[in-house]
Amino acid sequence: MSGTTAAGQPDESRYYAVEQLREAQKRLLDLSRSLVIWRARVEKYRTTDLAAARDAFDALLNVRRGLAETLREIQLLMMEVEEYQIAAIAGKLRGGLLGFDLMSGNYRPVYDAFHSFAGTLPVEGTTNAAIVGRLMNNIKLGYYPTDPDNIALMLHGIQFPEGVTTNVFDPCCGCGKALRQIAQGNNCYAYGVELDESRAEEAQTRLHRVGFGSFFYSRISREAFHLLFLNPPYLSVLNASGGRSRHEKRFLIESIPNLVCGGLLMYVIPYYRLTPDICRILADNFDDLTVWRFTDAEFRKFKQVAIFGLRKRRNLESQDTLWLERYAENPASIPCLTELPEARYALPGEPLKVPVFQGEKFNQKELEQQLRRSDSFTEIMSRRSELDDGTKRPPLPLSISQIGLVGGSGMINGLIECDSPHVIKGRIVKVVRTETEDQFNYKGDHMGAEIRETISNKMIFNILTPHGFKALT
Repeated sequence: MSGTTAAGQPDESRYYAVEQLREAQKRLLDLSRSLVIWRARVEKYRTTDLAAARDAFDALLNVRRGLAETLREIQLLMMEVEEYQIAAIAGKLRGGLLGFDLMSGNYRPVYDAFHSFAGTLPVEGTTNAAIVGRLMNNIKLGYYPTDPDNIALMLHGIQFPEGVTTNVFDPCCGCGKALRQIAQGNNCYAYGVELDESRAEEAQTRLHRVGFGSFFYSRISREAFHLLFLNPPYLSVLNASGGRSRHEKRFLIESIPNLVCGGLLMYVIPYYRLTPDICRILADNFDDLTVWRFTDAEFRKFKQVAIFGLRKRRNLESQDTLWLERYAENPASIPCLTELPEARYALPGEPLKVPVFQGEKFNQKELEQQLRRSDSFTEIMSRRSELDDGTKRPPLPLSISQIGLVGGSGMINGLIECDSPHVIKGRIVKVVRTETEDQFNYKGDHMGAEIRETISNKMIFNILTPHGFKALT
């Protein structure tokens, strides 16, 4: 997976994978029953009411479509939590269902197969309930640094412009090792955002700028980066509004505007997450798309692929995505990163500025570093003693109220050298005044008293002279 944590708010999202699997199981059972019911209705009307039979067959087609989508959802979810055997069974059932003759009279084996499979899913209340805890651990936010050998292979396919400092950006940078490897020796400024504070602090030792907190709540300049390295968490979450979202999809959508047109996307996800919605986003926003799988050992562990593409302006024409979607069904057809040609993708040659780069949280350490590098701050600090020691003369005589403010602030405390030397100390104290007003009714009877308190400030100057102590108020 990636050198990252999820960039959503931890207190505003929760993981719903097991909850989603339970819903998919119920949907699988309900739809398998509906499949049998609608087939019976087709049979009932086929000789007496052709219109009703046709409507029932259309409903039967919709039920099969819903079953296929549910099996695909279960397959993806099981791959996400590394239950590959269950995922493979879901895929086989889906293929068999799509090829099944709906007019067949032998529905019993199909119904039994779906019900048997539903019973194997690791949800509470089934014999596999013990797996649920492990599934929850698998889908928690994790940190998996991107393999440096595969990053080196990706770099082999990038041509950095000569004489131009390029900006590279990772919106979920982890401890910054991956982005540092990309930037090092290639004349780059490396920018990252990281949710986990300890990893963000570590990334700050490797990258030029690091935003602390969630990328989704950060403020970052648009079209300011030549390269976007995006290896997000592969997680399903329930957000604050109750809507469901996939982090790899949300990161992709929200980080595209930061990449300049013609800039390079390096998008690392598991091959099975090349779902139609992800493929649509990629095809609509990027030209020259290619897909490369990680080397064998890494691919066996995390099933990752690297998708390269050059950002373009979106147009209204629908782009073909079927070729991209097919990779999710046939990972063996994806070429390995070792086959990526040298300098396959060239980064834009014009310099870019990043006027705004502000993480969700205030980064105190970055401010300290900036202040240490600031000539203006150094100048101010070096002149501070001169300002403190210099004679301070007001342009006009002070009024009584101004003298009170200056005295209360401590600016005139200490020894006063004059014809009559003395030591002065000014202070302000709170004074409470109480007033009592008797209350009478219209007959003149005493009804009690109203007590009012007034709080005010009182200026006191304590003066020590050669002739004794005085207090002026």
